[in-house]
Amino acid sequence: MQNRTTGSGSSEMSGPPFDIDISLLRDLPLTIARANMFLPLRVMDGRLQGAVSGENGVFALREFALSRGLEPEPLWLDRDSLQEEINRAYGQTGSAEDVMESITGEDLSKVATEFESPRDLLELTDEAPIIRLINAILQQAVKERASDIHIEPYEKTLEVRFRVDGVLRKVLQPPRIIHEALISRVKILSDLDIAEKRLPQDGRIRVVIAGRDIDIRVSVVPTVFGERAVLRLLDRRQGLLGLDEVGLEERDVPFMEGLLQRSSGIILVTGPTGSGKTTTLYAALNRIQREERNIITVEDPVEYQLRGVGQIQVNPRIGLTFAQGLRSILRQDPDVIMVGEIRDRETAEIAIQASLTGHLVLSTLHTNDASTAVSRLVEMGIEPFLVSSSLVCVMAQRLVRTICPHCKMKYEPSELEKEVLGKSGQEANRLHRGEGCSQCNDTGYLGRTGLFELLQVTNTIREMINRRADAHAIREVAMREGMRTLRDDGLRKVADGITTLEEVLRVTTVSEGGESGG
Repeated sequence: MQNRTTGSGSSEMSGPPFDIDISLLRDLPLTIARANMFLPLRVMDGRLQGAVSGENGVFALREFALSRGLEPEPLWLDRDSLQEEINRAYGQTGSAEDVMESITGEDLSKVATEFESPRDLLELTDEAPIIRLINAILQQAVKERASDIHIEPYEKTLEVRFRVDGVLRKVLQPPRIIHEALISRVKILSDLDIAEKRLPQDGRIRVVIAGRDIDIRVSVVPTVFGERAVLRLLDRRQGLLGLDEVGLEERDVPFMEGLLQRSSGIILVTGPTGSGKTTTLYAALNRIQREERNIITVEDPVEYQLRGVGQIQVNPRIGLTFAQGLRSILRQDPDVIMVGEIRDRETAEIAIQASLTGHLVLSTLHTNDASTAVSRLVEMGIEPFLVSSSLVCVMAQRLVRTICPHCKMKYEPSELEKEVLGKSGQEANRLHRGEGCSQCNDTGYLGRTGLFELLQVTNTIREMINRRADAHAIREVAMREGMRTLRDDGLRKVADGITTLEEVLRVTTVSEGGESGG
């Protein structure tokens, strides 16, 4: 870190992020740091270095340093950057496990019913034990980039697990006695019925954690050992990805952009739940959204808000299904329609009719690979000639964890690894993996990317659909025409040092890899 001296005798910082001694923040409330705009960084040779913005920050840092017998060393930073650093620093303090230890012996069954949202959870330190524990769980989940929080009761235990980069990991095992209090607190936050314990309930929470606006979808279901809650976290500040950022090969990006310029037809994205289908659809919509196009979506739920796009939230309780929403959309003069999921014949029929009458339709299906999507539509009762006339492309996808760049290392592949890669035409004398570090919680992985399988509906494929050819036959022809399978795309990313062979084998099956996939 380089500093330059200012006229006041202090130094100006060259720019964040900075290494911070988190222990310095234990006795400094977040509200004080924010109000005075100062942040203690580290102790060096009897001096306390701290980032400041304004004279109040200099004074506050001086008082903080002298109370510890240290000399203050202010380092100037602009207000916005310092605010971000304060949020980042306090976002690393305190885990759910620490809070669990600190509240041992308190009345854990007491549930407070007041919650002011969206106050920053990092500021709520003197609340009831259960509130502090829930706040700590949410804070830790955001810090570790968790997409889901699971609160799971069993006969004699209670477990809290996070899903990070698609993999569940146990983070806490609180006393079984506080289970009902935890669930009740979650229900209070999401405005659910505390007294109803026999039926599933769904709700939403909106909170601010370390300056980040977080939407949380809550699902509570009854089990034999009590109610189980799953909380899905969506960061409202997280930017939408572009088509070139989701993991598509460089050659496939212009191909997809060309398809998105069509005025009609259906583009399907397929894969199991949690495989990134919605993210890919949003990337596509973000690419084609412009003033002269009317884009409308019907989703369950609306996960990200798109500027200039009309988004409809499905609500089956009042009869607003995908099919009903799609019918209403067609009366809104749309150019592009996005249907969150084709679940039944009615929705499929309306989507196909829309595509045949001059609308570009984007949607998803739950199938294992691209060719099976064709069979699924026919199995729903759609005539093959309608499928072949409307479908222009099917994209199957999976998500794999990417190697942590902070602890990435090369290693010599085993003979088995060379054999698996060789079957896909990939050669690699050196592969990569993560050793594990603090940045990736010792997993060796940080973030995820997509594996893709693009099936273009060519004239040959259309003829096969009309003849009711099965998915395997369509797949074989598509591969001969140049389609890369999910397994092949994954092995290419292994050879390029993006992910590991274990990850690719974990999310793809032999059938998804085809004959070349091993």
